[in-house]
Amino acid sequence: MTTDRSLSRLRTALQTRILGQPELIESLMLALLADGHLLVEGAPGLAKTTAIKALAAAIDGDFQRIQFTPDLLPADVTGSDIYRAQTHQFDFQPGPVFANLVLADEINRAPAKVQSALLEAMSERQVTVGGTTYSLPDPFLVMATQNPIEHEGTYALPEAQLDRFLMRVRLDYPDAATERRVLELARRREAQVEAEPVTLASLAELIDARRALSDVHVAEAVSDYIVHLVDATRRPAYYSGRLADVIEFGASPRATLALERCARALAWLEGEDFVTPDQVHRLAHRILEHRLVLSLSGQAEGWTPSAVVDHLLDSVAVP
Repeated sequence: MTTDRSLSRLRTALQTRILGQPELIESLMLALLADGHLLVEGAPGLAKTTAIKALAAAIDGDFQRIQFTPDLLPADVTGSDIYRAQTHQFDFQPGPVFANLVLADEINRAPAKVQSALLEAMSERQVTVGGTTYSLPDPFLVMATQNPIEHEGTYALPEAQLDRFLMRVRLDYPDAATERRVLELARRREAQVEAEPVTLASLAELIDARRALSDVHVAEAVSDYIVHLVDATRRPAYYSGRLADVIEFGASPRATLALERCARALAWLEGEDFVTPDQVHRLAHRILEHRLVLSLSGQAEGWTPSAVVDHLLDSVAVP
């Protein structure tokens, strides 16, 4: 299988514009192909907004940014019925969630009612207002961000809500060499007029690419590996005695589906017609970490979700 040229160009274009964040770019591409949503954690200034705006421009999709704040209302996200005095009727005014790509900036700064409104739209791909249901566009991707540094005035996403996200990506600062390239890139952009964005892949091509994922073969051994990895989060003592009292709640079946779907998408992006255990291994942290709830004793011993996934990857036999 050969990767579609338009999507290859899209990935290359994003990599040349967003420096030092290859995992973010890859995760955005995978979320688009796997028809899921992405949670990104990282300090300000790490190109999160730039990345999704560049992606939206490259696929000629609608883009909306929602800045989550404590005074935000659900209707500010989903939209509401507006009374028109001229016609004496209520007309629906769509909210910013009606876009192909939506940036939910600092999602943990809004109260639970607003978070639930967005997460319901993410799951159902529709919004109901005044008894009428409105379908969201296709493709539809939400990239939510959280600042891991600040916790004052925030409302942590419950574990059940975190499970709605296909993947979670943690961003770190770029190294010195990459930051120097970022500086040079910014200087070049200042010295020239910003060019009109070029469409590198159409929305129809993305939808066709999603259908092509079903042609990517997943061997029985690889399927078993995926199932055993997820099962190990629920029965850790069976796979490793060290984790017997570390995990309080493991990953749901959504993790199994997400791991296989994303592995298919990664194989397709890399021009392969079959999924390898290595591709599953590379995605495990992004799929599993945010779905784990560690026990108090495990946290006291210094375990983190990342360390737990590392240990599970070492404990579950690779086919």
